[in-house]
Amino acid sequence: MSGLAIETCGLTYHFGNQKVVDNLSLKVEKGSIYGFLGPNGAGKTTTIKILLNLLKSPADSVFIFGKDISTNRIASLKRMGALVEQPAIYAHLSGKENLYNRCILLGTPRSRAAEMLALVGLTEAADKKAGKYSLGMKQRLGIALALLGDPELLLLDEPTNGLDPNGIIEIRNLMIELTSKHNKTILVSSHLLAEIERIATHVGIINKGQLLFQGTINELQTLNKPVVEIETDAIEATLGILAAEGYTPEQIKTGTIQIPYTSKAETGRINTVLVQGGNTISSIHLVRKDLEHLFLDITKPN
Repeated sequence: MSGLAIETCGLTYHFGNQKVVDNLSLKVEKGSIYGFLGPNGAGKTTTIKILLNLLKSPADSVFIFGKDISTNRIASLKRMGALVEQPAIYAHLSGKENLYNRCILLGTPRSRAAEMLALVGLTEAADKKAGKYSLGMKQRLGIALALLGDPELLLLDEPTNGLDPNGIIEIRNLMIELTSKHNKTILVSSHLLAEIERIATHVGIINKGQLLFQGTINELQTLNKPVVEIETDAIEATLGILAAEGYTPEQIKTGTIQIPYTSKAETGRINTVLVQGGNTISSIHLVRKDLEHLFLDITKPN
């Protein structure tokens, strides 16, 4: 467990008779951005609350930096910062005052407030009432509050939820900077699958409390079988040439044919053969499923 910031071992959690987390075994490596993906109601927020010991976990099921959180609660929490659901900010206080208030609670020097405001890009809005902040600014202030104690591990629950494109880009860039320049490990939950694909180094996919996939972004992409899509007006003639070349189409739509992808060179060769055969090819290109379609494949019933 030495290289892991988070490890859960067969974690199961019930609300009454309802099983919300089912035999969950997460492995979050130090220094990674771990995208925790799943639809609303999949168990993401419950899991994060268990990791923060806001909900009690069974002994020997949750380890933070190799230590069982049930017996090392205070030490573990000191190494974590979190933004769960909505940032806990006082609307009548300025951004700077919100941070000062948290500094007092943590026993942290007030100088940390200015550092964190600069880090999240809120220096110019430091004296503005937090209630007047945009949604994206509130999220960034929430992250600044989470970072005040200089945690090694950051847990962010849907941090881009409801943000406009600019706000999403700001949070995305901030997360990348925190890992690359400030040595943070981040677990970020989301249902915005394409967004996670842009930032995550590792991914866990959860549905109905069960972990359906866990691995690197590259490992996730190996589940995807890329295809070459050929667009042409001469479908029948193209199919004839492809059959002579030993290709069985994977899919035929109006004006397009998809065949298995083998290599860039082979795609070029097929294009040449089709054109030399008198076919007009409007386009020929590689098609790879995005994370959303991969997710749908993984979670669909057998």
